[in-house]
Amino acid sequence: ILPLPDMLALGWFFLCWVGYAWYADHRRWGTRELASVLHEYRLRWMRRVLERENRIADTVVLQTVMRSDNLFITTTLFIIAGLISSLGAVERVQAMVSGIGFIAVSSRETLEVRILVLIGIFVFAFFKFTWSLRQFNFTLMLFASAPMPAEKDAPDRADFAPRAAMMVTHGFASFNRGLRAYFFGLAALAWFIQPWALVLASSWVVAVLYWRDSRSATLATLAGPVTEKGLP
Repeated sequence: ILPLPDMLALGWFFLCWVGYAWYADHRRWGTRELASVLHEYRLRWMRRVLERENRIADTVVLQTVMRSDNLFITTTLFIIAGLISSLGAVERVQAMVSGIGFIAVSSRETLEVRILVLIGIFVFAFFKFTWSLRQFNFTLMLFASAPMPAEKDAPDRADFAPRAAMMVTHGFASFNRGLRAYFFGLAALAWFIQPWALVLASSWVVAVLYWRDSRSATLATLAGPVTEKGLP
């Protein structure tokens, strides 16, 4: 169905996506990556939860994150619906893009495959966002069962903080996978220009994600010493 350049570009696209996902999931522990640094902050947060009788503020923080999840879930459903409807108008899409000089002319079958790939990307994102939301709901249940400050000898007190912090980290990991799918979904739009544009866009997305996770000023601020004037 696909010409050789499209097959090679699509292979590179999935190699970038799957390869970076593997790197991000396996490198976050034991290194100064953004994910591992944030987990340390979540662990401190959960230890503070045990010191507070009133945990409304902690619940509000988690509910704010859950609202972001809900927003992405709704947006993803709209995107999937729009892409599915575009499958019935492939001829119009083909006629529209054929008049643009820098866009390579593609067959109907190739355009359909490109749209189907986009649908698959956002279906993947939908499942990740919904799973993330469920994990945050589980964390709220953990909050409700947390020992009170006066219960110093509660049997579940010692493992509450690491357990709850890990649940939040799992929720954010799923959220990040869904967000990563959005990044690569935007890269996949370059495939409609020509196959080699997809190669460039996929490589650029990997570079951006790597910089944000491993080399950004945000990571330096969270992980390193700071002064009133900023980073030393």
